Amino acid sequence: MRLTWAQPEDLVPAEFAALREQGVAETQLTGVERRWAGAGGSTVLAPSGASATPAPAELRALAREVLAELQLLQQPSGDEPDEWSAIEALLPEAPVFPAAATFDRVHGAWAGRAAGCLLGKPVEKIPREGIEQIARATGNWPIRTYFTARGLAEDIAQRWPWNRRSAPTSLVENIDGMPEDDDLNFPILALDLLEQHGMDLTTDDVAQAWLAALPAGRVFTAERAAYRNILDARPVPETATHLNPFREWIGALIRADVHGWAHPGDIRGAAKSAWIDARLSHTRNGIYGETWVAALCAASLVAATPDEVLDAGDAVVPPASRLAAAVRRGREIGRELASGAATTATALDDLHAEFPGMHWVHTLNNAALIACAVQAYGTRFTAAIALAVAGGWDTDSVGATVGSIVGGLIGADAIDAAWTTPLRDSIATSMPGGAERSIRGLAERTLRLSEGSP
Repeated sequence: MRLTWAQPEDLVPAEFAALREQGVAETQLTGVERRWAGAGGSTVLAPSGASATPAPAELRALAREVLAELQLLQQPSGDEPDEWSAIEALLPEAPVFPAAATFDRVHGAWAGRAAGCLLGKPVEKIPREGIEQIARATGNWPIRTYFTARGLAEDIAQRWPWNRRSAPTSLVENIDGMPEDDDLNFPILALDLLEQHGMDLTTDDVAQAWLAALPAGRVFTAERAAYRNILDARPVPETATHLNPFREWIGALIRADVHGWAHPGDIRGAAKSAWIDARLSHTRNGIYGETWVAALCAASLVAATPDEVLDAGDAVVPPASRLAAAVRRGREIGRELASGAATTATALDDLHAEFPGMHWVHTLNNAALIACAVQAYGTRFTAAIALAVAGGWDTDSVGATVGSIVGGLIGADAIDAAWTTPLRDSIATSMPGGAERSIRGLAERTLRLSEGSP
């Protein structure tokens, strides 16, 4: 049996990449990497998380030795700390938003998250050139509706096969409500947690909720590594650091929204709540991805403009961090796109040029794309989620996050019914408590939570 995101021999190339991204010197890595490659180990991370064939016992044993050596190279950073007190000490003053959230905007955030996720589901793992070819071949470029297989030429279908798990329920001809997805499971779980614990929420509470509600096979990358560490009784924050080369990937970012919606206008409170969640599985920019999106979501429910929302997000990211640089670049490209100085093609070219070789589910590249889409089209729902998905990285997650932020900013009534009607006010879920949730019902619960009355 091949278990993705968990086999020791598959973690090794991911750990080399993670350490290089964090600035570990090549002199500390090259000798270990040569020994690993000389024994037949791969230095290239498989896009799906696992190599094609199981490793022989000798190579797996060496993988465990190499991972133990590489573990010692993880070092703390003054510019990218993990502890909240150290993070907060680096932050500028957060903006203040006096207004309270309305039901329409909370409802828009939930509906927008579902619609953006659903748009991206069938093309997850397809690169941007394939997404464009599919959209053009079916008369949907620029993207303005959910994907379809109707009229898709066989050669294009074979060249760019749909996500087989998602396509049966996420193509426009098949949609009947929002199908189950981890990008919606995590917000539902977060809502349950915050209703139960409120301001007393701890990271151990999050870990216990994972064990109770999330099958191990339904979490991926950093969450799967953290899940293994929870079962091994490792304490927080070791759950995030032990044999977890995905600790700066996008998994925490997709868990952020409810932490923001529960604190409308309270940017720092939203970020701290998200930090409590993120540190179970992530470090550094993986943590900041969640605190950043929580701040964006908190602001989106009460702010007047996309710039106000994005400025609020900037106020919770350590300014010398790699995430701060990625977001700044994304916003720059978004401004160029909004002004007409860039086209969709040149904007996406520039974004991809910033992150050559980075995995498609990393936090940094996807955060830059989120920032770009919100900056360029923060009040135009269709254009925003279309750009998020056309970017061709983590299409369903970025589509969901951009849909959430823009939906919160403009409200449910301003989202075109072509996106929301197929949702049928329903989200399928694997969370305990029933196979479906009403989107309106989730929004009502969230609004009560934000008002302090869960």
